[in-house]
Amino acid sequence: MFPDTDPQRIRDLLLDKTTTPSSAATGGLAKIKEANSCRVFTDGASRGNPGPAGAGVVLLDDKGRELCTRAEYLGRCTNNVAEYRALILGLQAAREIGCMKPAVFLDSELIVRQITGRYKVKNATLKPLFAEVRNLLQGFDSYTIAHVPRAQNSRADELANRGIDEKNRD
Repeated sequence: MFPDTDPQRIRDLLLDKTTTPSSAATGGLAKIKEANSCRVFTDGASRGNPGPAGAGVVLLDDKGRELCTRAEYLGRCTNNVAEYRALILGLQAAREIGCMKPAVFLDSELIVRQITGRYKVKNATLKPLFAEVRNLLQGFDSYTIAHVPRAQNSRADELANRGIDEKNRD
């Protein structure tokens, strides 16, 4: 379904900053409505654990064009809370643009393993976030969730850090 998910292709797409959401969205959103699929890269960042945190989201069409990006300040939280909140933000963004078959990529093995049922969620703070993610996932026609190395999630990481930095400038 997503032929361009090999590691080198993902790295190349995330490092290419020439495509802006506004220029890509023109033809990209029409394509999303036809195919109903997209790739969602999310990342949470926390400076300190806990500390000031941010969420970053990148949505790509099947050709690797940016459809949507989000950078959000999350306040003070742990890295795992930031990862979950970034995932929630990414799933909400996918729904907003009409993507009903997202392929979701995170660099947090813990979160991926919890969402896919390989690990139980033991931390009381993460349980409601886990429930919110599971609830959001039920609203999609289908989805995949996979772990990617940090190097292949650099654009989402950049946006998560931007969320923190922009709040610190206020």
